[in-house]
Amino acid sequence: MNEDQFENLLNELVSLPSETEWVEFKLNKGSISNEEIGEYISALSNGACLKNQPFGYLVWGIHDITHEIKGTDFDFSKTRQGNQDLELWLRSLLQPKIHFTIHQSKKENCGIVLLQIPAADGQPVYFKSRAFVRITSHKTELSKFPDLVRQIYNSQSDWSAKIVEKATIKDLDRSALDMARMKFIERNSKLSKEIESWPDEVFLDKAKITINGEITRTALLLLGKEESSHYILPANAQITWKLDTEEQAYEHYGPPYLINATRIADRIRNYKYKFFPDDVLLSVTVDKYDREVILEALYNCIAHQDCSENSRLLLTEQKDKLVFSNAGSFYEGKPEDYVLGKTTPKRYRNHWLAQAMVNLNMIDTLGYGIHKMFREQRRRFFPLPQYNLQNPREVELVIYGHSIDEAYSKLLLKHTDLPLSTIILLDRFQKKLKIPEKELEILKKKGLISGRKPNYFLSETISVKSGEVGRYIKNRGFDKIWYKNLILEYIKKQKSGVTKTEIRDFLWEKLPDVLSDSKKGNKVTNLLQELRREGRITNQGTDNKPLWLSVD
Repeated sequence: MNEDQFENLLNELVSLPSETEWVEFKLNKGSISNEEIGEYISALSNGACLKNQPFGYLVWGIHDITHEIKGTDFDFSKTRQGNQDLELWLRSLLQPKIHFTIHQSKKENCGIVLLQIPAADGQPVYFKSRAFVRITSHKTELSKFPDLVRQIYNSQSDWSAKIVEKATIKDLDRSALDMARMKFIERNSKLSKEIESWPDEVFLDKAKITINGEITRTALLLLGKEESSHYILPANAQITWKLDTEEQAYEHYGPPYLINATRIADRIRNYKYKFFPDDVLLSVTVDKYDREVILEALYNCIAHQDCSENSRLLLTEQKDKLVFSNAGSFYEGKPEDYVLGKTTPKRYRNHWLAQAMVNLNMIDTLGYGIHKMFREQRRRFFPLPQYNLQNPREVELVIYGHSIDEAYSKLLLKHTDLPLSTIILLDRFQKKLKIPEKELEILKKKGLISGRKPNYFLSETISVKSGEVGRYIKNRGFDKIWYKNLILEYIKKQKSGVTKTEIRDFLWEKLPDVLSDSKKGNKVTNLLQELRREGRITNQGTDNKPLWLSVD
């Protein structure tokens, strides 16, 4: 870390409103013992992990409340613990081994000592067999907080924040750099003049794409030249578009993702789709796919890809849908947690990459991306996006460009004020996904589904012109009285009596199509038994071979 980088980092730290779980200020060496330094290294490393920060910082020479630079005469390199150098003593007692770095410099002629401490990676950091953590700005033992211990064990290294030592700014694509600056200005319009004056190195640090002027894997993915992707091997920096229809085609895209994501979106065949609502002369026309939904889905894949799997991202274009897949489980919660736009994720698999994508106006970190995709599909009367998580090492997202059941689209056209929560239930219904009985009753009370348990079907606007009345009635069936009167009329015409088989054959085609054969048979039996109990028909045969006559 050179002097300029040190100064930039120090300015960022002292500008924080207070000490945090990952930053601690000390005035002088006398305020902390050697053993406490080890405890702070443990606490700040674990705190940085819990707060999704790549590093924690322990700084001497700064007032802990005012953050004024006071300076210190502490010299880490000259301090000992018994017969050992302090640094070697500390490293020998930290488990697992972590590579903290020591920076000593001057700021405003005041001595500053800064420890840069890597975040814990997949397990807590211990000092002398005890793990510590910061709760706000207070150090305490981690064992008191089992939920935090579990969270650290469930964490993993932020692959995207790693420095690529041999890469330089020359490995970044000039067009991508220019676009990144433009996107950053879009997000920070009030600082546009200032941003325009920044050298590339300053801009990249401010946008949190590089770290202290050094090239990260994030920088290579978003802005790197395609030929620079070898720096992150064995990770596969590649997005494949695959056409899987009556025609077959594919194409691979590497970095810079900032530019190539839009090129992939342009490959999608996006023609117009028409709906013909009942009782409306003009059709409703929408695009098969919304471009913003395509980009949102693709950006989410990039941000959440588990790059340690060394797998490419895949976008498969089928006849009536797009299938996006990326390696890694769904990282925080479940997809349905984010559908209504009320949940904010607390952590990210690739925190540095996600942060950079936010700064470049590609995604947001408040969990609105999934909500936006669902809302847009609803606006266009199409089935909602569907996440398939059967494979624990992959997330698959399906975006539909075609109706599954036109009755669903017609319901959305007719009921434009339906809340998204209700539409989610209707969407699950049309996809034949499991819905709790309580929620089915809600749909039925609102008149959105019809029929009887378990043979519900989507209600729809009935149009004589479209020939749908017959289909609607065949699904719904007639009421019980109608069927009873029909049976009585049939029996009266047969003076010698009617067998159950004859009645069954007579009614069969008049029963609802949604009933299975066994349920149709049960319905005939139940209707005959009700007529017998009412005293309107009598059995002149046997129980096994009934012969039904009218009493009237």
